[in-house]
Amino acid sequence: MTIQYRTLGHTGERVSAIGIGGWHLGLPHVDEQLSIRIVRRAIDEGVNFLDNSWDYNGGTSEIRMGKALTDGYRSKAFLMTKIDGRSKREAARQLEESLRHLQTDCIDLVQHHEVIRFEDPHRIFDETEGANAALIEARQAGKLRYIGFTGHKDPHIHLHTLAVAKEHGFTFDTVQMPLNVMDAHYRSFEKLVLPELRRANIGVLGMKSIANGIILKSHTVTATECLHYALNLPTSVVITGCDSIEILDQALDAASTWQPMSDEQVRELLARTATAALQGEFEPFKTSSIFDSTATNPEWLGDEPQRVQDLMQT
Repeated sequence: MTIQYRTLGHTGERVSAIGIGGWHLGLPHVDEQLSIRIVRRAIDEGVNFLDNSWDYNGGTSEIRMGKALTDGYRSKAFLMTKIDGRSKREAARQLEESLRHLQTDCIDLVQHHEVIRFEDPHRIFDETEGANAALIEARQAGKLRYIGFTGHKDPHIHLHTLAVAKEHGFTFDTVQMPLNVMDAHYRSFEKLVLPELRRANIGVLGMKSIANGIILKSHTVTATECLHYALNLPTSVVITGCDSIEILDQALDAASTWQPMSDEQVRELLARTATAALQGEFEPFKTSSIFDSTATNPEWLGDEPQRVQDLMQT
């Protein structure tokens, strides 16, 4: 199989067009040995972009990926993880846990996870107590190389986050967001956010191309068509979850067989998905709280800035 490599925005890093998601690696039906096999087989086949998060399956996903990256595999991978902390203290604590879990001294890319509320960027960029200050300090200390953010809820929140970052003189290296055949029709990251990222030359990380199989339940597209559509967008990486060798092989095959789609092919695919996509039914991460882990676990965000707490008491 031949895996295409793309440039990760202004970083200049060369990353595989397909990336392996970390969440599936810690699911109950995926044992540790299988998760290690998935990661190592992907790397052996040319995939170098690995996704994870501090909170995935209580840390199990990171721990398993850390074990997979021993025996020389770490040097072959571009490793990304995410932290939920909005406060400087909590972000720093979670980052240290991720470094231990992943058995590495430096993570290539760390992203602010689940930026799904309009207040999130203000907490992240608080002048003295915000999470981004912790990541900048960690970058200066050599514990990470690049900084990004993720979110799955609303493209306007992404645009707001980019604006708040700009107000603070900061440019993200990457942004992760849903990009799929349904998103094109409903609350579209593709239409609203993607052009802004291209203008700023920020690395584009596409996720939820199949939405954990939910999009397939619309009976309008195949898994390969979903992956090909996301790969056809100006993404640096399309991240996909794999909970078996068979699903991994499906993703590898899609990546190796993808060819640039014609305008007619894109129109046909979008016409096929238009009706099913109109109400966001097959993108529940946008229309429900089911995917919002920080809403279920608000303590992961850390404390509000002290100045805000002081205002509440006056």
